[in-house]
Amino acid sequence: MSTDQALAAGAAVDLAASVVDTAVSNLAQSSLADGKLSVAKLDENQVIAYDLAHAAAAVEAGRVMNRYAEHGETESMLARAFVADAVSDIVARLIGREQLWGVDPAVLAPAHDFVAAHRAPAFLEALADQCAKHGTGPTHLGSDFELVGDTFRRFADDKIRPVAEHVHRTNADVPEDIISGLAEIGGFGLSVPEEYDGFATGGESDYIGMVVATEELSRGSLGIGGSLVTRPEILTRALVAGGTEEQKQAWLPRIASGEVMVGIMVTEPDYGSDVAGVKVTATPTEGGWLVNGVKTWATFAGRADVLMLLARTDPDKSKSHRGLSVLIVEKPRAEGHSFAFEDGRGGKMEGRAIDTIGYRGMHSYEVAFDNWFVPADNLIGGESGLGRGFYFQMAGFENGRLQTAARAVGLMQAAFEAGMAYAQDRKVFGRPVFEYQLSKAKLARMAFLIQAGRQFSYDVARKMAAGEGTLEASMVKAYVCRAAEWVTREAMQLHGGMGYAEEFPVSRFFVDARVLSIFEGADETLCLRVIARRLAENALARS
Repeated sequence: MSTDQALAAGAAVDLAASVVDTAVSNLAQSSLADGKLSVAKLDENQVIAYDLAHAAAAVEAGRVMNRYAEHGETESMLARAFVADAVSDIVARLIGREQLWGVDPAVLAPAHDFVAAHRAPAFLEALADQCAKHGTGPTHLGSDFELVGDTFRRFADDKIRPVAEHVHRTNADVPEDIISGLAEIGGFGLSVPEEYDGFATGGESDYIGMVVATEELSRGSLGIGGSLVTRPEILTRALVAGGTEEQKQAWLPRIASGEVMVGIMVTEPDYGSDVAGVKVTATPTEGGWLVNGVKTWATFAGRADVLMLLARTDPDKSKSHRGLSVLIVEKPRAEGHSFAFEDGRGGKMEGRAIDTIGYRGMHSYEVAFDNWFVPADNLIGGESGLGRGFYFQMAGFENGRLQTAARAVGLMQAAFEAGMAYAQDRKVFGRPVFEYQLSKAKLARMAFLIQAGRQFSYDVARKMAAGEGTLEASMVKAYVCRAAEWVTREAMQLHGGMGYAEEFPVSRFFVDARVLSIFEGADETLCLRVIARRLAENALARS
């Protein structure tokens, strides 16, 4: 990238950042009550807060992509196209709501020429031609990470892709040889510390390695690939954050080896992302706890050997999230779409799979507990873990959001590859679909959204390794998962009528992508309750 191009791209991002900062400050001031940020007041401005959360995420991704641009011409083209697209999106969100943002759109005028040049159809055509040769661009990770990527890519190609369509169409279980094969290549031990028979060394490589592996597995299949490593990861992070030494010794090596597969139980029929309202109770009894209530959307709960359960251990509901704890609930394995077990002490657990349009294989269950016994030793953190369940859960979920962004990138990559191949092979009106301007513009946008999501994920991984990046993890999850919906839709559209046929996997990519903005923190909840709120708090702290 020439010096002039770099300066122009940097200036465009800086202008966008100044607009977002001004609007966030305006939002923060209008959401004050008694001198403090009020969630109730913030909720009176949900539309603006939501837009600003996504705009802030786009700005952060733009900064990351401008650094990526320094590696070469293809990288520069991808970065410039992304920045221009992001700025134009911010303008679209701003126009007509200038007073609510507290921003004069004219402040973005100096970026107009840059945006026009890099949203020009001719530029996007040239970028698409580059992508036809080089794909979505190099990662620029070191050789160690390239080896990780190669290992998991081969596994996805050899083991996951050949069965992905069958599992999707028949709503079958994850094949056991995928689970055992993933265990053999270390997929469940990537975040388990070395002292507990895993591969994590406590540095930046742990986080980036997990992102790389998750992307490649998700490129094979979201439902039976990338998501398999997420649930063990969440319990691992919770144990590392708050488990006793005895609990770490008891569970982490078995998670790393794949001996113990994990399901996560947080959501309830009446409470989704609002975990403070959790109703499932764990009541003290001799030697442990009795669990009662219903959890829903518990992915992999049937096949799982253990369930990471967020439950109310303090009956005083006024304590909200401070009355929650996390239990490790052991159970038998179950095949199919339903199960019913007894604990031998009069307790029962019954589950039924919830049919979904996509994301099939692992199955998401609604599970009812009736006096199900959990030993005292299975309370994460022991006595000191009482009331700290929300924080242990978040320790896992923050990394889960980063992983979900990586899953989205892998799914988008699969969709891009399918769309590019079909567009090059299929002829319409005597010309390959790829040769048409609109097709090239779509494929170019897919490519820069994918690379932006990938590089943003790497950047967040580095921040999290340094003990930071909590806000950015929510940003990357929200932004990239929305992008995945567009990328998979347009890959499907490039296939024409065959995109709607189940014989082409692109239809599976499309329905799988839809879940990404819902699970691991719904898009609206992340934007309003996490991103916008944190941005507003930071703005007030600076004022």
